[in-house]
Amino acid sequence: MVTIAEVRPHSLAERAGIRETDVLVSINGNPIRDVLDYRFYLADKSLELQLTRDGMPVIAKIEKKTYDDIGLEFETPLMDRKHSCRNQCVFCFIDQLPKGLRETLYFKDDDSRLSFLHGNYITMTNLEDWEIQRIIDMHISPINISVHTTNPELRRRMMKNKRAGETLSYLRRLAEGGCELHCQIVLCRGINDGEELSRTLHDLAALGPKMQCTAIVPAGLTAFREGLYPLEPFTPEECAAVIRQVDAISDQYEAECGKRLFFCADEFYLRAGLPIPEDEYYGDYAQIEDGVGMLRSLDTEFNAFLLTLSEEERQIKRHVTIPTGEAAYGQIFQMAKKLEALCPNLTCNVRCIKNKFFGGHITVTGLLTGKDIYEQLQGEPLGEEILISRNTVRSEGDLFLCGMSVDELSEKLNTKVRLTECDGADFVCAVLNLES
Repeated sequence: MVTIAEVRPHSLAERAGIRETDVLVSINGNPIRDVLDYRFYLADKSLELQLTRDGMPVIAKIEKKTYDDIGLEFETPLMDRKHSCRNQCVFCFIDQLPKGLRETLYFKDDDSRLSFLHGNYITMTNLEDWEIQRIIDMHISPINISVHTTNPELRRRMMKNKRAGETLSYLRRLAEGGCELHCQIVLCRGINDGEELSRTLHDLAALGPKMQCTAIVPAGLTAFREGLYPLEPFTPEECAAVIRQVDAISDQYEAECGKRLFFCADEFYLRAGLPIPEDEYYGDYAQIEDGVGMLRSLDTEFNAFLLTLSEEERQIKRHVTIPTGEAAYGQIFQMAKKLEALCPNLTCNVRCIKNKFFGGHITVTGLLTGKDIYEQLQGEPLGEEILISRNTVRSEGDLFLCGMSVDELSEKLNTKVRLTECDGADFVCAVLNLES
């Protein structure tokens, strides 16, 4: 049962007599607990909604097209509280945050509904059998799952949760139930790498065709690990060895099933000093949000968009500054130089920002703070605009991780700040101030 926060004016729900503060009990006899139930059962064309109003039962009937919304709003997008994480993973990034940041940054979500709605990864350790069956019955797919290892005992130790091993059985149940699986392995040096990594990859491949892809990403290590499990970063040589290991196993299964199952995150290639694979290696880029193929996709989109520039656009006069993390600096610099060569009136000042806030092991652009950007850009000629990746701020587009606002950074540097999307076409449009 969920309370209705608002009934939109002139909507199907209003015409059916539904009111704000009514409690939605069921749709066509199916109990409504959260957004998954609501969206799934709302797809029927003929609806009978059972509600309560001031404790009394109310029935509302609605006829609609399959995908029509009926106009109800609820207190939260999930129509329920978020499910928090019950694990204490040895590599947890949230445990490595310094004190004093925004309160929401310290919340650890592990919610299967957010996996479906927003692509979040879940560990399955707070799911029960009925929730797994609901996912299967509703044909929710793909499901993004943080596996880390298929060794039950090792998974229990890594996640410090007694259920971490037993819930691995849900992987096969979901696959056999028709749900596509997108998996993630956060690789920790000396823990789930080496032979344990090989075991995990072979076990995942054995799940069959519903096991679509797995991203292998290195554990992120900040400077705030005092009192936490002692983890060390992979050396460049070890990163290269991980790539060889993953590719060898992926090549084996690609020959058998016709597609590549396992991908190392771009960070492994950058740390190893190896080139990012070509476009065809990544297929449909299913794991791009996990940092797999992001730089290759950016480069491909960038080069394709360059071919569309008119002669007039190539003559645009602009001077911009582009701060970026250490990991992406080389590629962003090369892209900027290529654009400058094509546009003779363009000046791009690409600046490599060191992450002093989180420490030297954190090199990705998405974890840069406004504080570091300000301190390392102040006093420089910044041009007309500063172009910063949208990944550096929260979804509302206003605050960096350190709490500094985009407007505050702009004011401090006395230069307009523009947030850019993570694709090559938008990069060119932002640099040249074109309509995207």
